[in-house]
Amino acid sequence: MHPSEAMNPTDPPRLVELYGADYKRDPYPLYAELRARGPVHRVRFPSGVCAWLVTGYDAAQKALTDPRLGKHHSRGNAAWRARASIMPEPQHSQLQVHLLHQDPPRHTAMRRMITDAFAPQRVEALRPRFQEMADALLDRFAGAGRADLVADFAAHFPFRVLAEVIGLPAEFAERFDRDWGKVVQPVGPTDPGRPAYEARLHGLQQYIADLVAHQRRTAGGDLLSRLVSARDAGELAPEELDSMIFQLLVAGQEPVTNQITTALVTLLRHPGHLAALAARPELLPRAVEELLRHDAAFELTTWRFFAEDSELHGTRIPAGDSVIVSLCAANRDPRRFADADTLDFDRSPNPHLAFGQGIHFCPGAALARAELQIALGTLLRRLPDLRLTAQEDELPWIPAVLARGVDRLPVAFGPESSGPAPRGCPISGAHAPSTPDAAC
Repeated sequence: MHPSEAMNPTDPPRLVELYGADYKRDPYPLYAELRARGPVHRVRFPSGVCAWLVTGYDAAQKALTDPRLGKHHSRGNAAWRARASIMPEPQHSQLQVHLLHQDPPRHTAMRRMITDAFAPQRVEALRPRFQEMADALLDRFAGAGRADLVADFAAHFPFRVLAEVIGLPAEFAERFDRDWGKVVQPVGPTDPGRPAYEARLHGLQQYIADLVAHQRRTAGGDLLSRLVSARDAGELAPEELDSMIFQLLVAGQEPVTNQITTALVTLLRHPGHLAALAARPELLPRAVEELLRHDAAFELTTWRFFAEDSELHGTRIPAGDSVIVSLCAANRDPRRFADADTLDFDRSPNPHLAFGQGIHFCPGAALARAELQIALGTLLRRLPDLRLTAQEDELPWIPAVLARGVDRLPVAFGPESSGPAPRGCPISGAHAPSTPDAAC
């Protein structure tokens, strides 16, 4: 297919399917193919929802800052709402009006309520506490020689940090069910998994209701208490409060969990880089930026919509059709990054889009960076000779539409005599080792 065909408004664009085990394991060959054809493509997701996908770096950057593109779901047309609004009522109306689905001026007012809690200065002040949390988790298995770094670490560390930052009471932190995070992976009304999905929604809603009641009784200076006070003062609608808590609890921790796993998978694929980072922890800040660029956990953005028929990089987009930006495709664009598929800890500057850009730039970016630096630094310091004990095709990549990460990451560590785990480069294929790993 010639690139110009993708931009010809008189021809129906080819529909690209963004799902399947091979795609989730490694979407980058497809993204390279799409970038070569043009910046905008018609795609379909597992639920049957169709969207316009933006792939190149320049096109992504412009789309993320385009004032014509709004986020509120009311902008979606009937065709989009027929398939995309599959979260059942009343949950859709009560949990889906958070920051990711708001436009100015409402977005501006709501975002202002949370920024202080995630300010870089506050994050830096809390670093020693976060380090204590990481070490406490490592204490549980550092002497075992083997672990699942998802179940034993990555699934817990970001949530403990988040609870500290937002003021989640200990009893509610213990009660939170990580399975509720799967509500961001909706299934259609006829899907066999629909009852379990709705049960998660009901459980999460009851949890939020109980949490709001508790914070109202115990009103303190933490973020959650301030949000409840804003609701009681009429500054937030009830559904806005519930949606913001939902966003904090789910979007505030699952992406970091996933980013820890994608970073570890990348390092295990590049043992030379892993060894260099373990030996030189001062590389961590720059290494984290490159790991974010190389394989971001937030693969795709949420929906954006034009209020009227509009042109986007030569493609005519009907009003109310959904537009999605591929952050991962943008971050591997060779027109912006030299040797874009190569992991390079010396890359500078590194203007990746892993946290988005514009008014919806992730408000928790400083916290996520600190978490990644602490998590990776602690794991590499305390788990010497870290190596994977599964083959690449055995790693279970999560089926979430917008996110990348693995559900399980079995490793061995310590002296070779501690177990029969394989050494060398257990993962090969599309991600060939870069120069520092040539010995493999």
